[in-house]
Parts: sequence; structure tokens; C-alpha cells
Amino acid sequence: MTSSYLIIATFAMAGVTFITRAIPALIPKKLLDTPWLHRLNESLPLSVMVLLILTSLSYQDLSVSTGLSSAELHLLLAQIGALALVLFIYHFSRQLLVSMIVGIAAINGLLWTFSSLLN
Repeated sequence: MTSSYLIIATFAMAGVTFITRAIPALIPKKLLDTPWLHRLNESLPLSVMVLLILTSLSYQDLSVSTGLSSAELHLLLAQIGALALVLFIYHFSRQLLVSMIVGIAAINGLLWTFSSLLN
């Protein structure tokens, strides 16, 4: 069942990617030069990245009895901290790649910090 889900998800993502790449070729150039479309184009990569991160947050294993030194809580806090840092860096730099690198470094740094300081 898992493999069929992955195949369907892969084809769905490929279809959405194809459609979003083909639409600009079908839309008149005058419409593509509108200011709101340029603003949307600037914020879309960050929006997609934030949505992907938010859907991957690992909060399912948390409960009321989860302690401060639990690995699940550390992971969730590291993910939230990295996401906040990515948003902050992207807001000032407008560089998606730089923001992603900072996010990856931040999540690993925060996980290391939590595991070494709280354990």
C-alpha cells in the first residue's frame, strides 16, 4: 500500500509541476507582466517551502507526559526554530538557497544543542 501511495504522489507532483510550468506559455504576455503576479512569483517558493516544512513537523508522538528531555520534543522545537530562522533570513536576503542552507544548518545545530544541553 505504501508503494502505491508513493507512485500516486509522485505522478501527482509531476502533473502539478508540468501544469504550473506550461501555464505561462499559454497565458498572454500582458497578463504575465502584472504587478500582483510578480509579487506572487516572488513569494511562491518560500510559501511552498513553508508548507512542506509545516506538514512534516513531527508532533504526532508528543503527549502530555512527554518530558523536556525527550527526543520528540527536541525534534519539534528544532524544526520550529529552523523554520523561524528560514523565514527571517529569506525576509532580508530574498535568497531561497541561502535560506534553505541556513535552515538545514539550524535544524542540525538546534538538535545538537538540545541533545547536549538537556541530556
